Amino acid sequence: MSAEIRVLLSQVRTYSHTSPDKLASTGKRHLSLATASTYPDLMNRLTFILVLAFLFHPHLCFAENTKKSRIIELDAFWAEISRSVKEGDFEAYAASCHPEGVLVSGSKKSSSPLSVALARWKKEFVATKSKKLKTTVEFRFSQRLSDETTAHETGIFLYSSVHADGKYSQEYIHFEELLVKKNGHWKTLMEYQKSKASQKEWDALDQNL
Repeated sequence: MSAEIRVLLSQVRTYSHTSPDKLASTGKRHLSLATASTYPDLMNRLTFILVLAFLFHPHLCFAENTKKSRIIELDAFWAEISRSVKEGDFEAYAASCHPEGVLVSGSKKSSSPLSVALARWKKEFVATKSKKLKTTVEFRFSQRLSDETTAHETGIFLYSSVHADGKYSQEYIHFEELLVKKNGHWKTLMEYQKSKASQKEWDALDQNL
């Protein structure tokens, strides 16, 4: 982008945040200073600025609306994960994982196919569904990056469980999730459980991010 266009875009942003009365006053002052020879050039520049404003503003709004729609989709993905864990719906949880997904463990310094982890976790889903175990998982985020078909989510999840004998446990885990969108559905391609987190770190995260 040329320097002149950047200057003109800067003027567009300035004008877009200027009240109509002030803008009119500014325009009158500029016109009073313009000579007959510079008036056509001034009008051409102002016309160009207005054209740029109309061209760029809809695209910026569209991009922002697209991002918001994507966050809504990803929020629905995490809500479904929470539901499947709480209800012991193993099939739904497994369906959220990409067939070639990978689980990375920072504490164990290892990586393995998500399919192997799913086989290991299945017994907890079965116990939850049969009411022998109560489980919940919640998510909060520190960073959310995405485009139309990929997403990278960073944050902390809180996993809680209550056994039939009343034994209660909860874990705060720093995690990163890499997702891809296939056939209209988000799938976990990589889950990186980095390290244990604290309740203080959990409380510091914005619940609305």
